[in-house]
Amino acid sequence: MALRIAVTGSPGVGKSTLVAKVTSGTKLRVGGVLARDRRYKDRRTGFELLDLSTGMVGILADESGDGPQLGKYRVHLDDLDLIGAQAVENALGCDLIVVDEVGPMELSSHSFVLAVEKAIASPKPMLVVLHQWSNHRLAKKIRGSFRVLTVTRENRDSLADEIAKALKSG
Repeated sequence: MALRIAVTGSPGVGKSTLVAKVTSGTKLRVGGVLARDRRYKDRRTGFELLDLSTGMVGILADESGDGPQLGKYRVHLDDLDLIGAQAVENALGCDLIVVDEVGPMELSSHSFVLAVEKAIASPKPMLVVLHQWSNHRLAKKIRGSFRVLTVTRENRDSLADEIAKALKSG
């Protein structure tokens, strides 16, 4: 059975940073999507998506637009579908599928949910960032079938090493 790891934890604890560290240090062909903060003068203004295979970047959410609103941010469904969902689908041809994050913003896209479900149905190893409190059916499915690790400031570096080692040993 393929290695399936989900990391979860409080906002800002370093989940995405942990995933970026693991993926940058592996020799595996990595595909999927990373979410990164968009900042202006030390203030977070939104989030962007990075397709790990192509390097394409899009806007996941920011304070403008007309997509679904979550807190002060509005989700950019076009970029989420065209870059995020497509990155996950394209990752089916890679050695490791990364999905950062399965959370409220991403779950507002039907295409993204379908792409992640397709990845889960594949035999490929996966590394997923999972929103801590989501009750969405996809989040429940991941909790029930993945090894779920809770990231804290104290363990994030050792967890990155542990995950990298697990991926290396296959």
